[in-house]
Amino acid sequence: MSATENATEFGTEFAAGLAAESAAGPAAEATAELAAGPAAEATAEFAAAQWTRATGAGVDPHEYRRVTAGLTSVADWGPSFLRTGHGYLERAEDAGSSVSAGEHLLMAARWFHLATLAPYAESHRAAVEADRALGRALTLLEPEARRVSGEGFTGWLRGPADAPGTVVVVPGLDSAKEEFLDLVSALLARGLAVFAMDGPGQGVLAGATTLRPDYEQVVGRVVDALGVARIGLVGLSLGGYFAARTAALEPRVAAVATVSGPFRLDWDELPPPVRDIMARRTGGPDAARAFAHHVDLAALAPRIAAPLLVVDGGRDVIPGVTNGGPLARLAPHGTYLSVPHGDHLLGNAQPDWLPRLSDHITRTLTGARA
Repeated sequence: MSATENATEFGTEFAAGLAAESAAGPAAEATAELAAGPAAEATAEFAAAQWTRATGAGVDPHEYRRVTAGLTSVADWGPSFLRTGHGYLERAEDAGSSVSAGEHLLMAARWFHLATLAPYAESHRAAVEADRALGRALTLLEPEARRVSGEGFTGWLRGPADAPGTVVVVPGLDSAKEEFLDLVSALLARGLAVFAMDGPGQGVLAGATTLRPDYEQVVGRVVDALGVARIGLVGLSLGGYFAARTAALEPRVAAVATVSGPFRLDWDELPPPVRDIMARRTGGPDAARAFAHHVDLAALAPRIAAPLLVVDGGRDVIPGVTNGGPLARLAPHGTYLSVPHGDHLLGNAQPDWLPRLSDHITRTLTGARA
């Protein structure tokens, strides 16, 4: 598997699709028939590259194939995924029980979020729809769930009020709280409370805010708002950097895990599509370059006092991204789990890491057996 195919969160997976469509430019209107073949092929490659990310997020693999099989252009991605999400909203309206309605709404939230992964003018609308569907689902399925928002963050606190520990789940460059519902469910099943959040430049907040490297300040405000003395922290993809940085600088982090998190970014080596996403999420190319230069945990890793689990996929190879091995070696209490066949975010290998990560957080945070 090539770097272009496996970099499902940083964005290199659609490099071919962008190249095929942007290279045609205005001439494509005059040569649509000639361009259709390369564009369709690039779109198929894009859909194949997103396969494990989408199925890892919980969408039905057969439905994913049906939806993506009809795409002839990467530009069709967002509208098609929005339509699929709306189909689940209709199912929710016609459902025979609140449980069925809630399950349909959770699936709608997944499809709406996935609609944002390709360049799409209506991405913010899709993120808003994902956020709304998730809120409606939790209102039906978990009436005790609580929306918590503050400066630079929003999300849902789920789980028992008397939970023995609270975990904050941090998304990455173009992910959001709706993407990691399986991880949240695994933590909830172990009796923990879980706050799945969007931070600056993420999810529903991406339309009005930008990514910031000092994410520990945002997590600090989250902990204050939750009213807990200590937390577990799980960061995914770029969120792994945020989580590790926060664990080094925020003393209330008692347990931490990263999944496909970068130890360091090299701006000059990052593929152009990754730079483009980062530029959109940070406010421009100059801001993106400055942001990338901040992503270096060499000095911070030795300051992480909490037990740390670093999860990487052996097939996760993105130019300009250093995986988490050095982080685990430099952290005083770091453990490294590399899954040889895992790709980025390891959506193709959940049984190999999700139970272990959930148990690590539970044992470390509560002192109890998971």
